[in-house]
Parts: sequence; C-alpha cells; structure tokens
Amino acid sequence: MDENRKTQLYGVHQKTAKLTVFAGFEMPLWYKGIIPEHLAVRNSVGVFDISHMGRIIITGEDAERFLNYLITNDVSKLLPNSAQYSVMCNEEGGIIDDFVYYRLEKNKFMFVSNATNREKDYNWLVKNAKGFKVRIEEVSDSVAMLAVQGPNAEKTLQKISSDDLSKIERFKCAPLRLADVDVLLSRTGYTGEEGFEVFIWNTPISNPDNAVKVWNAILDAGKPYGIEPCGLGARDTLRLEAGMCLYGNDIDESTTPLEAALGFVVKLQKDNFVGKEALLKQKNEGIKRKRVGIRMLEQGIPRPSFEICDNAGEKIGHMTSGTFSPLLKCGIGMAYVPTSQAQEGNILNVKIRDKFAKAKIVPFPFYDPEKYGYKRKMPPP
Repeated sequence: MDENRKTQLYGVHQKTAKLTVFAGFEMPLWYKGIIPEHLAVRNSVGVFDISHMGRIIITGEDAERFLNYLITNDVSKLLPNSAQYSVMCNEEGGIIDDFVYYRLEKNKFMFVSNATNREKDYNWLVKNAKGFKVRIEEVSDSVAMLAVQGPNAEKTLQKISSDDLSKIERFKCAPLRLADVDVLLSRTGYTGEEGFEVFIWNTPISNPDNAVKVWNAILDAGKPYGIEPCGLGARDTLRLEAGMCLYGNDIDESTTPLEAALGFVVKLQKDNFVGKEALLKQKNEGIKRKRVGIRMLEQGIPRPSFEICDNAGEKIGHMTSGTFSPLLKCGIGMAYVPTSQAQEGNILNVKIRDKFAKAKIVPFPFYDPEKYGYKRKMPPP
C-alpha cells in the first residue's frame, strides 16, 4: 500500500516530472532539470506546486492576541490583506517553525507552515489556545498552493487576470480571479525573486480540477517568457542562493532566531510571548554562534554536515546546507560558526571528502542584489 501523500497536482507531475518523497509527499524533484529550472526563475519565470505546505485558518475575537503570544513578530502591526515572515519559539527560544502568515480580515488569519511541520504546528497552536477565544482550522488538503516566481511573474499572471496586479505590493495579498478561478494572490515567495504565491480555495485533493486549470493557464500564459515548471531541486538551490533557511537543516528547536540571523522578526519590546525571556537573556549575554553564508574559493560542493575548520585546523562548525550554485557556478552553503569567526571575508576550510578546500564568509544573498532578486535594478528581459 502506498503511504505517501499526494497534492492536488500529483496527476500532472506523475506524467511530466521526476518524483521524490519530501515530508511524506510525492513531489516533483525536477521536470527538465534543476539547472534550467533554476535559471528560468532567476532570469524570467517558473511555476512550482507548493501544496505540500500547511495552511491553517485562525479566527475569533482573540485571534490577534493569540498569535502575538505565540509569534515573535508584532502581529498588531499587520493590516488586512498583508503578510509577515516570522518564527515561533519554544520556552527556550528554539525555533518551532518559520513561516509566512497573513491577516485576511481584522479577526481572520492564515498561517502557512513548512511541510515537515504541518502536524507539529497545528498541535502547538491548539495546545496554546486555552484561554483564548479562537477557532483553529486545518485547511491544507482543501486549498491548493502554487508559486510563480521570477522577474516575469507579474507579466505572466497579468495575462490571466482582469485585476491590476501591479497594485499588489511586496508582502501584500488580494482576493481575485486567475483563469476564472477564485484565488488569494500574495506577492511573496521563497526564491529571493519577484513573484507571487497563489492560494486556490475549495480545491480538495479528491477534486483537483481548479488547481489543474490554474496550473495549465499559468504555463500557457508564460510560454512567451520561456516559463518552466519547477521542482523541489530548483526550489532548494534558489532559496539557498537567496540566503533563506530550510527548516530541519538551517534552523530547528536547537537554534534561536538570534543565532540564525533572523533577529529582524523578533520584537522584544512586545508584551510577553513564548520564548521572550530566553531570547532577551541571549541578546543581553551575546550570541555564541551565528549563521553565515559560505562561498567556496576552491573546487568542491559543501554538503550538510561537512566539517568546517579554522586556519589552525581546529573544528569550529559544520555545514547545515550546501549546493552548487547554478548562477555563480561554484559551491555555496550555510553554517553556524563561533561569533568570533563570523566576520564577512573570513577564510575558512571545509572538509570535502578527505581534503580541505578554502571558503570565504560572504553576506546574504549570495548573488548581486542589483542584478538578481526582487531588488534588482535591471529590468526583466
């Protein structure tokens, strides 16, 4: 018996993609190949099925107060039809998950979790809801989710929408129709690029027609721009080039957001929230280690768990993520190193097989943000 879970678009992927199992879901690893899919997103546009992620709706008169108690960011600053990136922590300040959450109405929020944490996040929310007037509803299997990413993402989606998509600013969202299907369209993503995430309401796995219709319409609309359907392989290399964390690799309950260079989502001036005391203590004492970007100066691909040594040969850490960058044509990765060693430009040694290869600490993102990513100064082709 096949135990792996499927998304609404499994039938499409089965015909056209190389499949893999991730977080218990059968998902596309690649269609044409990781490198062409990656470069399509960096240079033009690509579309991903991300329906394996979790979607939870939180409503009720205490919804804002409840989320503010669990989330490190300041929920009260979020206007309707807006989104924020945040984390939620355990009492020790360890990261339970990182996510984007949306304020859809005054007392209605949507929380989008990592696929690996769907059940864990839902259970954590329910466990902490005592004393709050809230309703927590798991809707993942009835809402399909796509990501359209790259400098030509807006042009592609504009062809199948009568709404002016240029009015949706970064980290804002709007209910509208794409290809005559009701969706929530959000200017967010996990690639570092300009782009959108698409939530297709009322689309259970047993009746995936709307998801298939929107997927095919996006591919048709993107043909003039060389759109590619993209799998998890390119999603991973893109997020790594952008310096974005992968839960379970770069962050988990043994790391705090301050160590992970995610301090910008921790609002310590807020009233009490779970993990605040531990984070305040760590901030006052100073972090002992820090997440950094590592770019290889010599040949080799730094993979997760590979040792890192200083110039004296002392082990100072290990890689948490690593890949070959299709854009930069060299090995890149992330690691935690002692704060004393975390300065940009510091030269380190990564143990690849039985040899050490030189690498340098560099800022995130790994690419030039004036040439690539949502801040790019050059117009899309």
